[in-house]
Amino acid sequence: MREMRWWDIDPVLELEKDLFPEDAWSRGMFWSELAHARGAEATRRYLVAEREGRIVGYAGLASSGDQADVQTIAVARDLQGTGLGGRLLEELLRAATAFECHEVLLECRVDNVRAQKLYERYGFEPIGFRRGYYQPGNVDALVMRLITSQAPEEATSEASSEATEEKNHG
Repeated sequence: MREMRWWDIDPVLELEKDLFPEDAWSRGMFWSELAHARGAEATRRYLVAEREGRIVGYAGLASSGDQADVQTIAVARDLQGTGLGGRLLEELLRAATAFECHEVLLECRVDNVRAQKLYERYGFEPIGFRRGYYQPGNVDALVMRLITSQAPEEATSEASSEATEEKNHG
């Protein structure tokens, strides 16, 4: 597994079109995401997984403030169910921590039960729907969320409350 670079876009697009024929990302979308993935002001993390010189998976995360969004996770059909999707997700969650995000959101097709189960294993919980999100098929998206840790002000507030409670009862 390694950072996605511009020269990976064409093989990633091949995989993207195979896996998501109706709503595949364009070359420009990947270029735009990678433009925000390097340097001191980076807000994106994109990865590729390779096997024997072939890209067999990829994933991306966008961060904004203390919130991150899983933009995409994809695994070649012949490697689905092998744990590669979980490893990609783990790397994205590490990136969210590095970006100091306390909440990670994602959208998942309502008919993609395999992906939903993966996300649930990592602690994501359903929080809503986006009707007709995936076009042109007009498929709804299930919105899922993972709270990775408390925001600093929440932790400070809770610690202060616990100290006050202990003082009053101790």
